[in-house]
Amino acid sequence: MAATPRKNKTARRILAAGAGLATVGALVAAMPSAGAGVDTFAGHGKDRGRMVDVQLLSFNDLHGNLEPPAGSSGQVTRVKEDGTTEKIDAGGVEYLATHLRQARQGNRYSITAAAGDLIGASPLLSGLFHDEPTVGALNKLDLDVTSVGNHEFDEGAVELARMQNGGCHPTAGCFVQGKKFKGADFPYLAANVTKEKTGKPLLDPYFIWEKNGVRIGFIGVTLEGTPNVVTAEGVKGLQFGDEVETINKYTKILERKGVKSIVALVHEGGMPASAAYNYNCDGDGDGDGEGVSGAIVDIAKNVSPQVDALVTGHTHQAYVCSIPDPSGKPRLVTSASSFGKLYTDTTLTYDRRTKDIVRTAVASANHVVTRDVPKAADLTKLIEDWRTLAAPIANRPQGWIAADINGRGSTAYEKPLGDVIADAQLEGLAPSDKGGAQVALMNPGGIRSDLVHKASGSEGDGVVTYGESFTVQPFTNMMNVVDLSGANLIGALKQQVSGSNLNSIKILQVSKGLTYTLDMTKTGADRVVDGTIKLNGEPIDPAKSYRVAMNEFLAGGGDGFPALATGTNKLVGASDLDVFNAYLAAHSSATAPLPVPAADRITVVQ
Repeated sequence: MAATPRKNKTARRILAAGAGLATVGALVAAMPSAGAGVDTFAGHGKDRGRMVDVQLLSFNDLHGNLEPPAGSSGQVTRVKEDGTTEKIDAGGVEYLATHLRQARQGNRYSITAAAGDLIGASPLLSGLFHDEPTVGALNKLDLDVTSVGNHEFDEGAVELARMQNGGCHPTAGCFVQGKKFKGADFPYLAANVTKEKTGKPLLDPYFIWEKNGVRIGFIGVTLEGTPNVVTAEGVKGLQFGDEVETINKYTKILERKGVKSIVALVHEGGMPASAAYNYNCDGDGDGDGEGVSGAIVDIAKNVSPQVDALVTGHTHQAYVCSIPDPSGKPRLVTSASSFGKLYTDTTLTYDRRTKDIVRTAVASANHVVTRDVPKAADLTKLIEDWRTLAAPIANRPQGWIAADINGRGSTAYEKPLGDVIADAQLEGLAPSDKGGAQVALMNPGGIRSDLVHKASGSEGDGVVTYGESFTVQPFTNMMNVVDLSGANLIGALKQQVSGSNLNSIKILQVSKGLTYTLDMTKTGADRVVDGTIKLNGEPIDPAKSYRVAMNEFLAGGGDGFPALATGTNKLVGASDLDVFNAYLAAHSSATAPLPVPAADRITVVQ
């Protein structure tokens, strides 16, 4: 697929199949860390005849965060020259738009690309309206192209097609009277997503950006394991192929079309050795990739050398690294954290004679989307218009908290907000007529934010509004209660640190009464110490049956927990959001706000 930088939307096509489940459900600049020791801004934006500097601006994992994310979710960490760190408030599309527009100034050739999860798991301002507000914001940000991520499939292929092509929601209708949703005026790429029945790509696999004879191809993929992190309905009728095989396949196709400059947009990522956005990932500059670990390393090491750079996402981390390609030459791999808190500015030097990127001249850095710049007026209007529509629902008080209760912003295995959510689920599903739950389990990735004590609007400090609770639990997953054997309950806890979670552990949040020891000095399943798993002080009996509450995603074995899919005698209850709000209402008041839990159910040995 070829197009000029500002595409003709009607020229694009989208192939959608399968039914989806319709749930409502970034002043401080980074230190240069990749680019073979080149001045990060050398010749930026210049057309020097044969050599052309192309600016690539990129971001990932916005997740519908139009407003500045609250609390720790809206902060990035910076390492100062003296080695100490500081937290910087960041994010909000009004500021992101200003930063991107300022960055583009003076750059004749500029592309803006993203690496997926721009929608899905969104705060209420976007999620309530099935992410139409976010797509509208991305159009105003002049996004040129993005890959899909796993969360683009939260509501299924049909809804993703609507995000691309426009049209009103099949059940909710048009949210603004007399206005039909226009859809994205940038292409979503999904090269490794095919329809089971035909084997044909669901979406366009690649996009060719062209200006004044400069041509750069973009291939977009999501992680092969998308079905493991999305509800089954969301990916029904779809197949997800190997990332490397797919990128290499379409690299050859682009080469046959005369496109030799190629960027891969990969919704899969890594874990840098430091959480600081300006961490020097390459250390001594040898480009060996030792500053980052995780799935993206193997992908980068095996993707065709013809690919000049990889823009990545999924792990919500910030890095600008060089990882050797199959020929052993360093290649740029970037990620810009999440929620619009950072953007990456990369200089790609294009050789008009070879039509390829001069890899040794590639330079890149992450930049903070600070909130000390003017807000972009058009994005402010967009937010205000949607906020007015959402206000009657968003501003309803649900409960009170005594202080910040951290969830997404907590780096601990057991998160204070995770305890609250699990307890809410246990309480809501414990009555015999509601399922008779004895224990509740919550997946950590489903906790999308913190509960912040400071008022977000006019509600007052400590008040939790519906909009805030929705931001924490935006999927509106239905709760399930199942019979689970003690052996499978123990097995599920072991699967937190083994199997598909071996290299990217996922510690389930547990309700009160369930305790055990997690020994991180051991490896694999042995990290969950045998004999320590107890319920109300009694060891879990492998031969007994327990009533376990969890959301429908976990009950289907999602997030790498096949043991949880063995449950029987399922009872479907209220949504996770409903039981969360009911718990807040029952356990807090203006005079007796909910305290911060001790988070002492899992004993961690480091």
